[in-house]
Amino acid sequence: MTRRRTVLWTLLGPPLCGVLVACLVVAAWFVVGRPDLAEGETWFQIEFVGEAHYTGAPDQPIFFLAIGNDERASGPGGQRADSIHIIGVNPALGAATVIGIPRDTAVPIPGSGTDKINAALQYGGLDLQVQTVSDLVGVDIQYALNTNFDGFIAMVDEMGGVDVNVPARMLDSDAGSDFQPGVQRLTGDQALRFTRDRKSFPSGDVARSENQGLFLISALSTLRAQLTGSTGVLTLIGVLSRHAEIKGMSVVDLYRLGRMGLFIDPANVRNVVIPTGGGSGSNLAPGPGAAELFADFADDGVLQTH
Repeated sequence: MTRRRTVLWTLLGPPLCGVLVACLVVAAWFVVGRPDLAEGETWFQIEFVGEAHYTGAPDQPIFFLAIGNDERASGPGGQRADSIHIIGVNPALGAATVIGIPRDTAVPIPGSGTDKINAALQYGGLDLQVQTVSDLVGVDIQYALNTNFDGFIAMVDEMGGVDVNVPARMLDSDAGSDFQPGVQRLTGDQALRFTRDRKSFPSGDVARSENQGLFLISALSTLRAQLTGSTGVLTLIGVLSRHAEIKGMSVVDLYRLGRMGLFIDPANVRNVVIPTGGGSGSNLAPGPGAAELFADFADDGVLQTH
């Protein structure tokens, strides 16, 4: 039986998503990958989850969920959403917002009580993860992308790496990171280490979530440099159709979304992590200001007051 490997960016790491890095080509994190796959194998999944297909309406924001899960051969089994980013794209403004939700954030999960938000993926798959994030943020998520460790590494390597401005010295033996600050091109393996690092920073998972968002935007910059115009969009669709499981999306949907993603200037993409407060153990409660942040985001996909 073919092993299913799934992807939302997010694109974007654990793998960031991965979507992460694929995140922003379908409005922020379509990371293209053309690895040497076994026949029928899928590296990532893009799923339509909203009530209506994308129509290209310039006055309507589009919302994506980018998940990077912790599935790998040496892992604990199952899938937890260790990188969670909701991406809002406003076509009229040519702008987008990436909101990171730390994996240890404690929230209500439908049917399972209150738990860490990353557990929703293990309890009920991508559908439950989408519902949980949608309930928290207050938006209808139209598309979801999900990838694992192997898929993230392969996608970044297929891109030839991603140029990232590493914000500070990073040294985390658990994540395997060892980076000096400054701009550098990261391979897939290095990108995974970068997006998993949380012990190099006092704020832990909060800083990791912020760096995952940084990686998503860096991936968008790399994609824009390599894939330009209609030819670039068609190239992207070709790769996706060969190596991704795509549910509920037509070729026209893919073309419109890919074109929109590639024409968004990374300078117009905000990267924000939700405010968090105290909690028991490693659980973090959504902090003061989270509700206002979500309301600012929900109306048009971009932040005006945050």
